[in-house]
Amino acid sequence: MKARIVFGLLAFNAAAYGAIDFQKQIKPILEKSCLKCHGPTMAAGGIRMQGKSQAMLVITPGKPDESRLIIAVERPADGFKAMPPGGQRLPDSEIKTLRDWVLEGAPWPEGTSLTMAGGPPRPKDDMALAESLHKRIAETKQPSKIEPYKTTIPNTDISFEMVPIPGGEFTMGTPDSEAGRRKDESPQHKVRIEPFWMGKYEVTWDEYRLFMFASQSGEMTGADRVIDGVSRPTAPFVEMSFGMGTNGFPAISMTQHAANKFAQWLSAKTGQFYRLPTEAEWEYACRAGTTTAFSFGNDASKLGEYAWFNDNSNGKYQKVGTKKPNPWGLYDMHGNVMEWTLDQYDPGYYANSPAANPWVQSKNPYPHSTRGGSWQDDAASLRCGARVGSDPSWKMQDPQLPKSIWYMTDAQGLGLRVVRPLKVPSAEEMFKSWNNGVERE
Repeated sequence: MKARIVFGLLAFNAAAYGAIDFQKQIKPILEKSCLKCHGPTMAAGGIRMQGKSQAMLVITPGKPDESRLIIAVERPADGFKAMPPGGQRLPDSEIKTLRDWVLEGAPWPEGTSLTMAGGPPRPKDDMALAESLHKRIAETKQPSKIEPYKTTIPNTDISFEMVPIPGGEFTMGTPDSEAGRRKDESPQHKVRIEPFWMGKYEVTWDEYRLFMFASQSGEMTGADRVIDGVSRPTAPFVEMSFGMGTNGFPAISMTQHAANKFAQWLSAKTGQFYRLPTEAEWEYACRAGTTTAFSFGNDASKLGEYAWFNDNSNGKYQKVGTKKPNPWGLYDMHGNVMEWTLDQYDPGYYANSPAANPWVQSKNPYPHSTRGGSWQDDAASLRCGARVGSDPSWKMQDPQLPKSIWYMTDAQGLGLRVVRPLKVPSAEEMFKSWNNGVERE
């Protein structure tokens, strides 16, 4: 009996005073790797980990193989529900330390809480940041005429191409005779557009993941004050391509706020001003001088030559640029993924639209306008004049309360394309295009 008592005391002491030092070894790992998504500002999956009681919801003391934390960090970095998501897998030494700690009983000193590594999250982007970015862009040599170009994102091997869109006037909206037209596409009206560049392709995961994960874009925290100041997405709680592919495939399921922040980040990285297109710019570029339902005419039977949609997509998006371009050299303007615009969606706006460069600035979180249709849609939704407003149901699977400002988990046919005006706007105009101020529901 005495031996059993001594053994029990030794087991208790091993659990309470094990070889693993919580303060020096465990706390830094959890703060660095877990609190961004499971801390005071965000509770992905309904889990917070800054205190012992919350952390034990994913830890089974003494049983690492049954602990959700250990199971998650031991998955391959690109595996479903791997933690931390999307970035580098924890070093094997840190995973072993966590496993040994859990095996010891996961001792957590009373009164100890975790705090965000590097301090609290950065404040919301402000005018001072826009002014710094404006100065950077103004100091970068700008072209005097509009020509096609290809540029590589600094410190990476990822490049993107921009197509020149000449300024001009066009008829926005659709005629009563157009098959599939809806009421929000009228009345037709003349609109003048200033010249700009537009992305030759939809933004792919190759580019967007650089924005999501700073480590993949060769960035060092503190090395560039302006880039550091741009808000970045929190880590996603699901694999955001949903198994449909990443290299060369369109990035999807981001909110309009996230799309705006991507454009701001791209501007900071390149020294050129990028933003989302307005609805008018998007339709002008899609039509490419034509007046028909599609940029290739009215015959929907030819759509498969130019677009991925529900008739030919095989139930998923496809690599960008694999169908025919429109007359101005833009790919996937019809289908593959529908694309964010800057505008608040207003079904009656056309009746009062300005004659030059119209833009319906945001006042509410929903709806915002998307264009082009997707791999999930029928032919009518891919017409040049078709409009779709965003909806809260596009975040239905999001377990967070409030819902994420970064992800539209149920909008797997939603992506983006960027534009760059020939004329560099003021700092105030840049700020307005990157910050609509209604991202929180």
